[in-house]
Amino acid sequence: MSALSQASCEVCRVGAPKVSESEAQELLQQIPEWSLIDVDGIQQLERQYKFKNFAQAMAFANQLAEVAETEGHHPGMLVEWGKVTVTWWSHSIKGLHKNDFVMAAKTDALLDE
Repeated sequence: MSALSQASCEVCRVGAPKVSESEAQELLQQIPEWSLIDVDGIQQLERQYKFKNFAQAMAFANQLAEVAETEGHHPGMLVEWGKVTVTWWSHSIKGLHKNDFVMAAKTDALLDE
């Protein structure tokens, strides 16, 4: 389990600083399965998880929903047969905050449970 997955989200309000490009690259090294994507000019983290069937994909999505509620930070999720695509970004700053990397690591840690 990475140090990121052990961290907690901090309050992120409008005007909070986005991670710099160099910070993003450094944090990505701790979550190597994640990709930086751009959606309508907003930088986001994305990863697709594969499962044997829809029920397993849905169970994973429900576990992630519980973690998101606990941390007060919520992802975009697309649940399909055998896969879940998860996207993290901070709506309040329209980009990436360290919280998004923390939550990506916490999402990965669900596979270890």
